[in-house]
Amino acid sequence: MNLSISVVSHSQIALVEALLGDLALYCGHLSFELILTLNIEESLPFGADTYVFPIRLIRNSLPLGFGANHNQAFKQATGRYFCVVNPDIRLTGNPFGELIAGLEDSSVGVVAPLVLGQEGSVEDSARRFPSPLKILCKAFGRCKGPDYAIGASLVYPDWVGGMFMLFPRRVFAELRGFDERYFLYYEDVNLCGRLRLRGYQVVLHPGCQVVHHAQRSSHRNRKYFRWHLSSMTRFFLSSVYWRLLFQRTP
Repeated sequence: MNLSISVVSHSQIALVEALLGDLALYCGHLSFELILTLNIEESLPFGADTYVFPIRLIRNSLPLGFGANHNQAFKQATGRYFCVVNPDIRLTGNPFGELIAGLEDSSVGVVAPLVLGQEGSVEDSARRFPSPLKILCKAFGRCKGPDYAIGASLVYPDWVGGMFMLFPRRVFAELRGFDERYFLYYEDVNLCGRLRLRGYQVVLHPGCQVVHHAQRSSHRNRKYFRWHLSSMTRFFLSSVYWRLLFQRTP
């Protein structure tokens, strides 16, 4: 296989089915496999042989975190490229050709498409590394606006959101995947930070676009908010954050 796509469902199988329909419509001619992880027990409204691309199914006996689920999927992946995709992503075309072409540059560790909201607005999925001061600034309603101007050219941000990340297999293996100590949130920041420390670039490709039907769970659920806060604290106390901080100091 040229490409392995990892999707995790946490009682989101209707969203997954819509994404699979998009993949069949726009990407059915590609050589790829899909690894679907059911993080909690749920029935499938489709068969594993429904689509032209093969589906590998993983059923967890206990729920795992974001990074642990995708790391588990990577162990079964056979593709030269490994793509992490959230179930609430929708496609409007085939993004993989140009994204994979961007990985021909060996200095690129991960590439991501431009992420649009359901209304067509550009989501803030490419950002500079966070700092406690910037978090406080945003909490008080300041520091608004995107960190990077989006035009027609490639963008080289500090990190990209984990809703859609495409890696060369060798790079994901070199990093040993996501840090599983982050159960949910900031695992994408941590991974992109580790890429930076190893000399790899993070790339956003504005010419490739996907639509994000964002769930915003941490805005409505205290459990998700606690996970968000815990992961943020873990990142600011991590060696990755402090090494990045000193690396960026003139």
